[in-house]
Amino acid sequence: QVQVVESGGGLVQAGGSLRLSCAASGSILSINAMGWYRQAPGKQRELVASITRGGSTNYADFVKGRFTISRDNRGNTVYLQMNNLNAEDTAVYYCKTTKNYGDYWGQGTQVTVSS
Repeated sequence: QVQVVESGGGLVQAGGSLRLSCAASGSILSINAMGWYRQAPGKQRELVASITRGGSTNYADFVKGRFTISRDNRGNTVYLQMNNLNAEDTAVYYCKTTKNYGDYWGQGTQVTVSS
């Protein structure tokens, strides 16, 4: 079993920045991709950014130019640098680790942006 833990969420004013971290414990073999998703109240969970085993990145249109996803050299930790935050970014942010045999989700970290 894989344990995924997010950290770095909090309260920030509009225009501010936060950096989220995600670490996958247990076996780190066969990690194909890691990514960040978010879910706001009353809305479905949506992709924010992802990075593959080969280093390819994918961003949702609403974060392009503001957020950056990165991965450590070992491949078991990802980061999400979030700049120029706005109220629409308020959500619970979840980290997902994708392996050959399934997906593993963290418990989420709350990001609240005040106007």
